[in-house]
Amino acid sequence: MAEQNKDRLRIRLHVYDEDIEVVINRDDEEFYRLAAKLITERYNAYAQAYKGLKSDHIISLMTLIDIALMYQKEHSSNDTAPFVDVFAQLTKEIESVLDERK
Repeated sequence: MAEQNKDRLRIRLHVYDEDIEVVINRDDEEFYRLAAKLITERYNAYAQAYKGLKSDHIISLMTLIDIALMYQKEHSSNDTAPFVDVFAQLTKEIESVLDERK
């Protein structure tokens, strides 16, 4: 149990205008801090553009959509499945040619 607690860390993140206390894996601290910074930056951009025109709730949702879109684009650009399929087909064709030569 003590070993498990050693890997956990309690930190306070400042996200937009709120301080949020979270318990995280020690190895993830930098990612949490970068995530909080990204959220704050994106929320500030939307708040500056839409404050008084949109509710805080809508601005929050716009921020979430913006960040989710970044994630989806990054996720799809790292999709290796098409390459694996092409390599599998090429390997099959090469093996077929090599088998014909035997």
